[in-house]
Amino acid sequence: MGVNHACVSGLNHKMDRKMAANQYMPLVSIVIPAYNHANYLDEAIQSVLKQDYPNIELIVLDDGSTDNTRKVLEKYADAFRWETHKNMGQANTLNKGWKMSKGEVLSYLSADDILLPHAVSTSIKYLRDNTVLTYCDFNLIDPDSKIIRRVLAPEFNYFDMFTKYICHPGPGVFMTRSAFERAGLWDSSLRQMPDYDYWLRLGLVGSFKRIPEVLAAFRVHEESQTYAKATERKADEPVNIIRRFIATQELPPELKEHSDEALGNAYLISAQLHIRSHRFARGIKNLKASFSLYPRIFLKLRTYRVLFNSMFNHFMHKLGRLKNRLL
Repeated sequence: MGVNHACVSGLNHKMDRKMAANQYMPLVSIVIPAYNHANYLDEAIQSVLKQDYPNIELIVLDDGSTDNTRKVLEKYADAFRWETHKNMGQANTLNKGWKMSKGEVLSYLSADDILLPHAVSTSIKYLRDNTVLTYCDFNLIDPDSKIIRRVLAPEFNYFDMFTKYICHPGPGVFMTRSAFERAGLWDSSLRQMPDYDYWLRLGLVGSFKRIPEVLAAFRVHEESQTYAKATERKADEPVNIIRRFIATQELPPELKEHSDEALGNAYLISAQLHIRSHRFARGIKNLKASFSLYPRIFLKLRTYRVLFNSMFNHFMHKLGRLKNRLL
């Protein structure tokens, strides 16, 4: 059962008319897909409502949550548009939200993450020329919103994104609607890395631009996607994404000839997810497949960083959280 409310652009910010007349201020539609993150949702919503950019459409979609998510939304009444629907997954929920939206620029925010107050206004300045997406540096935060550390996003390089399985964008991405319409919808069959799959497709439409500023925060907690144990199906997604991408996309020759390297790194990331979820035999099997496809992978320092992360990821995050509590 859904509840519709009228969208209120501007989110209670007062626009300086002289400034607005001289600046490019397109409508920016931000979708928050919410599933059982009631404890964090209010902070995510507030981070959008407190943006210093005046022309925002916020849409929050409750994806069949079984906690107090609806109660959190009800207290906002008609401050923005929100709905509840039966659970259908992140990708379907985002696709629905973007179809509902009217903005020339699109974004999304996980219900447990936050945007800094100048995230939208700064990002709009970088969406120029052939740039179809902006992404930023961000802070890792703990469940209490304390900063664990700053994450410096890598400069965009499509070749690295494809061959090394590097997902450049994190929280705080903004993309043009025109590029979104050309790349198509998110793949609803993917549950672990639908974003990476989409960035591969969107990157063929135009270039991405890194903003060397912290504009968002990514929350690490036991229920978060990157922290929780991945099912076998989720852990196999990296390999399936690359295999399908190579088979279905018309890749430039300079990418096509590095397909084995791309697939080898996909097996490495898949092994990381299996090992992190204590499926060690499956992880070792995928490491062997990785080496078979791209033997030089075990000469790369990054490979050992990935393997270290697979074994000590949970411990390091718990250690960081303990350190924050003691400070």
